[in-house]
Amino acid sequence: MRKFPLKTLIGGIIFTSIGIAVGMIAPTTEIALMIAILLLTVFLFAFEIVGVDVAAVSIMVLLGLISSFSDKLGLAKPLVPITELFRGYSSNAVISIIAVMIIGAGLDKTGLMGKLAGNILRLAGQTERRIIPAISITVGLISSFMQNVGAAALFLPVVSRISARTSLPMSRLMMPMGFCAILGGTITMVGSSPLILLNDLIHTSNSALPQDHQMEAWSMFSVTPIGIALLITGIVYFVLAGHYVLPGNKHEDKTIATNTMQYFQKLYGLEHDLFEVFVPVGSTLAGKMIGDIEHETRLRVIAKLSTDNSLRIGPGGLSRDTPIEANNVLGIMAPLKRVEAFVEAYGLELRENLESFSETLAATKAGIAEVIIPPGSALIGKSVRDLWMRKTYGITLLALHRLGQNLHEYEEIGNLPLQAGDALVVHTTWDALAHLEHDSNFVIVTTEYPHEELRPHKVAPALLFFLIAFSMILFSDVRLSVALMTGAIGMILTGVLHIEEAYKAVSWKSVFLLASLIPLGLAVGSTGTAAWIAAQTLSLLGGVPIWVLQLVIALLATIFTLVMSNVGATVLLVPVAVNIAVGAGANPAMFALTVALATSNSFFLPTHQVNALIMGPAGYRVSDFMRAGGIMTLLFIIVMMVMLNLFY
Repeated sequence: MRKFPLKTLIGGIIFTSIGIAVGMIAPTTEIALMIAILLLTVFLFAFEIVGVDVAAVSIMVLLGLISSFSDKLGLAKPLVPITELFRGYSSNAVISIIAVMIIGAGLDKTGLMGKLAGNILRLAGQTERRIIPAISITVGLISSFMQNVGAAALFLPVVSRISARTSLPMSRLMMPMGFCAILGGTITMVGSSPLILLNDLIHTSNSALPQDHQMEAWSMFSVTPIGIALLITGIVYFVLAGHYVLPGNKHEDKTIATNTMQYFQKLYGLEHDLFEVFVPVGSTLAGKMIGDIEHETRLRVIAKLSTDNSLRIGPGGLSRDTPIEANNVLGIMAPLKRVEAFVEAYGLELRENLESFSETLAATKAGIAEVIIPPGSALIGKSVRDLWMRKTYGITLLALHRLGQNLHEYEEIGNLPLQAGDALVVHTTWDALAHLEHDSNFVIVTTEYPHEELRPHKVAPALLFFLIAFSMILFSDVRLSVALMTGAIGMILTGVLHIEEAYKAVSWKSVFLLASLIPLGLAVGSTGTAAWIAAQTLSLLGGVPIWVLQLVIALLATIFTLVMSNVGATVLLVPVAVNIAVGAGANPAMFALTVALATSNSFFLPTHQVNALIMGPAGYRVSDFMRAGGIMTLLFIIVMMVMLNLFY
């Protein structure tokens, strides 16, 4: 029998007590049942007795069972119509998420996301305090003109690549990206579904209002000052407090390529590391050949960037007779002390981090591998120098293992005739290593490396269908899911992605989580539970200042959006907020805007589409959202209230 921790048992008792107390004052059996189900949902999410996706599906099934036997349970009507129970799996939001994941994978497959990650690293370096603002600002601004879940999905591969290249856990980067994607959606009236919907709700509400209380629609950039303030708040929060509130999970998937350096350092006694060196004008290194320098310094040059930005790496790239020129950038594999002596001797600049080669020499693109010379190889009896191995095969020899001995550069291994059974430790690009797997002259020992088949020749169709989808979202009335699925299927039909790759790109955990929560939101609204909670809360607030009423509306919207869709919460609360404002003599349009903004304040639980999207890849737990999201929720309300009353 499974034993539960004491805090889980105590939590269960507290939640049960609250459910019984509220159920006793609920006006109908349906509302009492829904209160109990809502508390059960929050309890399962908070204490993670099962996975959040399993919890969501379980709640959906529970709703279905109760609704199926509603007449036998004495209910006036089912909690949710059985025909609507699985509507979430075909909903606009879920189909949109599936499509946008495929679009993001397609752009990544062309190499565009890798280049974007490289540019961010070049600008921000490799420290967490600089990378987080760079990612957050970029995704926040993109999110202001497209659905925030779309912006977050597009940045998933970017954050994954940055994590691999900097060794920062994805859990330290993914939450700032996701939260700022949500915050960026408040910058314009097309950045989030509630804001898109708001003007329609205002138009509907006007039909029931007296002439002197008619509301005007909000313009495209009416919310921009508020959204920018919220985005800046989120960025500053993670820069200052990220070290304390962000989890340092190591559970997310990491390619073995990121650990090959340490593996070979331990196994072969290598002290090598990867460095980037700039050759300034006036350096005595200019004019020398790579082979001469390597013979003299015992280091290995694995890449060179020329002044015309031409990159030389891999087969046909570098050779020992390649000249070094002023303003070249060299990628070097060697022990640190040897590199420092080399830099001092020739007046070079040793860069703190990889800048020019952050993309090319990333662990996802290149690394150390082990290959063996088999009996019958045509290379036996020839030396690495004779074979021009770096130029011919794109591999740079670092060490050689022969008859139980490890041999290194200082032992002139480049001039030793190769023998059957020699194990070569080399630095290579993964593309070059993949080609060697089909070469009978080598046996590849390192088989666990990123076999990433990029399709840069598919950039044009990928961008075309991305722009088609984006344009349809901004400039037409086409349904969001249809617009995004147009882009997704276009990428599949044009070969940017194979269909198997498209299936693999979808985070099915996120899909099941969101799809299963949609009927819960439907039941909360259709049973009158949401309206009853709102009425009970507001009935306690007679004669309070207008700003207090506005704050209560914001808090209600925040609470509702944690347990139902933000669109559902907006539809439900805007009419309530408008009528409260009219009765209190306040501006009804501002109260309506308060609801539409506050329904984006969804950080405390992973129920928002963006939070559900990032939860799996980053290995987050619900408690991680509660810790970091709780503070962000309070900051959001404070900044939103101040900015709304300052500008309106």
